[in-house]
Amino acid sequence: MTAHAGGSLPDTRDDLTEKDRARVEKVTKPAGQFEKAERFERMAAGAATSTKRINADAFSHSSANLEFEALERFLLGNGLFRKDWVSSPASTQASDGLGPLFNARACQSCHIKDGRGHAPARVEDSAVSLLVRVSVPPSKEQQAAIADGRLHAAPDPVYGLQLQDHAVAGLNPEGRVQITYKDVPVALSGGETVTLRRPVLGITEPGFGPFRDDLMLSARVAPPMIGLGLLESVHEADILAWADPDDEDGDGISGRPARVRDAQGEWRLGRFGWKAIAPTIAEQSAGAFSGDMGLSSPLAPDHWGDCTEAQTACRALPHGAQERLGAEEVPEDLLDLVTFYSSHLAVPARRDIDDPQVLAGKKVFYESGCASCHRAKYVTRRDVDDPALRFQLIWPYTDMLLHDMGEDLADHRTEGLADGYEWRTPPLWGIGLTGTVNEEATFLHDGRARTLLEAVLWHGGEAQAARDRVVEMVKQDRDNLVRFLESL
Repeated sequence: MTAHAGGSLPDTRDDLTEKDRARVEKVTKPAGQFEKAERFERMAAGAATSTKRINADAFSHSSANLEFEALERFLLGNGLFRKDWVSSPASTQASDGLGPLFNARACQSCHIKDGRGHAPARVEDSAVSLLVRVSVPPSKEQQAAIADGRLHAAPDPVYGLQLQDHAVAGLNPEGRVQITYKDVPVALSGGETVTLRRPVLGITEPGFGPFRDDLMLSARVAPPMIGLGLLESVHEADILAWADPDDEDGDGISGRPARVRDAQGEWRLGRFGWKAIAPTIAEQSAGAFSGDMGLSSPLAPDHWGDCTEAQTACRALPHGAQERLGAEEVPEDLLDLVTFYSSHLAVPARRDIDDPQVLAGKKVFYESGCASCHRAKYVTRRDVDDPALRFQLIWPYTDMLLHDMGEDLADHRTEGLADGYEWRTPPLWGIGLTGTVNEEATFLHDGRARTLLEAVLWHGGEAQAARDRVVEMVKQDRDNLVRFLESL
């Protein structure tokens, strides 16, 4: 075991025989030639890859290797993921408990067709698939709790840790999210200019008194749901192998593992969320039920969600927990079904992997340094309980580490052990189908980028050198790079 600040994590794969280890090392080596596609490259999620027809449902299919009984669980979870919750009291007692403060009525409202959300395009648009994290500068006691993993951030005493812009009848929402944009022109080689849009985030119409002057805000677009179970099944040692927090190799890349405490108080590797504060899909799901919909579950048992003690009108309203159905509004069996569904949304097969322009773009991707953070390949654990996730060669294009992305993308708000400049490298698999699934979808954590090229041009910090190479390369190479990304 290798000791790390915030707990110990394994530095070698303890799930493999020596023979298996040699096989894994061979098949996960970075690409070294770009004249043809790599073996197995089309099947981005191994045997779990979906090869169904590409259309708006491309992210909504089950893992292709699910057996019949597991597929039944997936379909039940799908129904719960799409389910509209209602406020209490209601005649539909298995579906009430929404809020009283909330962002959406259903998981699907934010993860549109299981894909990516989008930022409001105009100031008058609602932020239906974008939420806003809030917090205040922490006290010394809160700083200690954050360092010890007992707290993600210092909540606002009135508004908590997330702004809920909807409320049940008779209660004010916490506020209205308002985003405006400033144009940022970027000159590229060859005379081309791309105009980026810099978001200016604000909150108007406070529902529970004025906002503090030192309130910290961070906009977050809902990420796509595909391949999550496979990412949870990657061995910790394979993630830690790429960590270099002090940049000892001098390449300018200093990825840092996120360490968080799980629901049992044990240190785990953070994998999910824009700042990697959730170690498991179950905890990520429970957090979303609580923060986004105000629904309690065994892992987040407060029936009033993010409603604070100062919001007395909120906490005076009825909740939806029914003793005969379970102690929480989302009982354990329902949370398990949603977690199973979220774990088995299939990654679509790659397209055009042998196309000359795609191969040329893949070469640009590697030579520009993009693969330094967007690591292409892993083989999932041999000892995973779920056979559909076990020992699969996957191509997610992420290292799942935290990286400093520079001033332009900074939210200046710490969350867990991630500082205000750090973000987890998001997976790229499926990114080329983003617009097919949701034509309004946008990229990056706050949805500011409308195209893949815009997303690349916002990169800074550890990715500044790679971004600058894209700016300086000839237009054909940039076009090839985008074409490669579109094939993922």
